[in-house]
Amino acid sequence: MDINKISEIIIGCAIEVHKSLGPGLLESAYEECLSFELKQAGLKVERQKPVPVVYKDIKLDCGYRIDVLVENQIIIELKTVDSFNPVHEAQILTYMKFANKNLGLLINFNVTLLKNGLKRYKI
Repeated sequence: MDINKISEIIIGCAIEVHKSLGPGLLESAYEECLSFELKQAGLKVERQKPVPVVYKDIKLDCGYRIDVLVENQIIIELKTVDSFNPVHEAQILTYMKFANKNLGLLINFNVTLLKNGLKRYKI
């Protein structure tokens, strides 16, 4: 499936979760519900996928984890914050680099309208 189509499905599922639950829950609740919706849409979903840090050709397991990896192509990093700050962008870009993935979605469920809590990153 085309990566843009997958991204479109992910965003639609995130909107569905947000419409149903609204803001104010823990990140883990949104992760569980979004994963359910993505699987219902027929997508392969991996949660809390380990990401090793690569330093001078050495892989170090430092406990970093991707919130959700969809179709082994798109990283989803979930947040429940007042607003994004630079560390959130740095986090998803680092995960994309170390996991060798070209597309990432940063989704903040702690907003009134989900489109205001969504950022797409492509490298």
